[in-house]
Parts: sequence; structure tokens; C-alpha cells
Amino acid sequence: MKQAVGAVGAVKAVGAVKAVGAVALLTVLVSGLAAQGRGDPPADRYDQFFRKYTKRFFGPAFDWRPFKAQGMAESGLDTAARSRTGARGIMQLMPSTFEAIRSKAPDLVSIDDPEGNIAAGIRHNRALWRLWDSAATTVDQRQFMFASYNAGRSTILRAQRVARASKLDPHQWPSIEAVALRVRRWRQRETLRYLRTIETWLGQLDDQGRLSGRRR
Repeated sequence: MKQAVGAVGAVKAVGAVKAVGAVALLTVLVSGLAAQGRGDPPADRYDQFFRKYTKRFFGPAFDWRPFKAQGMAESGLDTAARSRTGARGIMQLMPSTFEAIRSKAPDLVSIDDPEGNIAAGIRHNRALWRLWDSAATTVDQRQFMFASYNAGRSTILRAQRVARASKLDPHQWPSIEAVALRVRRWRQRETLRYLRTIETWLGQLDDQGRLSGRRR
């Protein structure tokens, strides 16, 4: 399914999102929002789904904005985004991952449906979040969760072993960053850039999850 998403739709693939970088992509978004002039701004049009499924899978008190920031980092919120490896949609899920999630949530109809893609991505995050409950803080836990989403949990477990061997606390994310370049079979720079991009987008969102500086 191809769906134009205003200025966000101009960023058509994850590779383009990573190459442009957060600052440049913000410029594209703001310019497109100003030109649209009607309806929900593209950057906000899926907020209801991020709110709904964060509440469902993490509880009503959990901040939903990091997952929106993740969607912005993954795809620029482009429903038609596809990576070279076959990941699809806003949350850039592999079809096999989506089908595994769908086997436990038959209400998920299609990986190309924006709501279903977001729901599946946040549900996947919830499974990863539970696996990292030994993290030192909730901030560390969030970093472990997103890093696992990007690189796979087994990769981050290897990084923990390297941190432990270096007499660093493996439950603190800064320890993982410190040893990242020594971890084999891990595209470290990609994962660390991914986390920085999420944090950059999160910093651009106000308390209502809208891009800072935007006025309705």
C-alpha cells in the first residue's frame, strides 16, 4: 500500500532517513507541514495509534512519545517505507517478525496497515522491554530495548559479556557503548546512530508529542 504522508512521505526509505539525519529531516517535515495547511499534520496523524498501543502494552502511565520518536527514526513515519532487507512500514518490521506477532494477535490484519504496523512494533517493544528488566534504570532499559529492536537481543547479550569481561556494569547502557567497537558481528555504528536519532527526535517533541515550535 502506498500512502502519501506529506513531507514525511518525501523520505521514502530507512536508508534515506539515516543518511539525511535528524536535523535535515526536521527541516523537511516543518516545511511540508507549513505547506499542507489542513487536516492533521503528517508528523501527528498517527499519534492516536502510538498513544493507544503504548497504553495497551505498557500501561496508561508510560510515555508514548519514545515510540513515536522510534517511528520517526525508522521510517520518517512513511507507511510505504521499505528497507533493502525487506523491513516494511512505519516501524520497519520484517514480514517474518510481523507474522510471529500476528500469531499471538490475530486482530493484526496487514503489515502495510499503519495502525497494525504501529501496534505490532510497540507489542514487539514490550516483549523486549520485559527481557531487559535487569537494566540499572528505566532509561537504560529503554536503550537496551531499542538497541535490541535494531540489532537483535543476542547481539546485545554479546555486548554485555564484553562489558562484564572489562569489569564494567553490563546493566548500564553506557557500559555497552564503551565496549561497542570490540563486539564482534555487530554493526555498532548503525545501532548507536539509531539510538541517537531516536533521542534527537524525542527531544524535538513537546509534552503533547508534537514537534516543538509547531502551532495549530
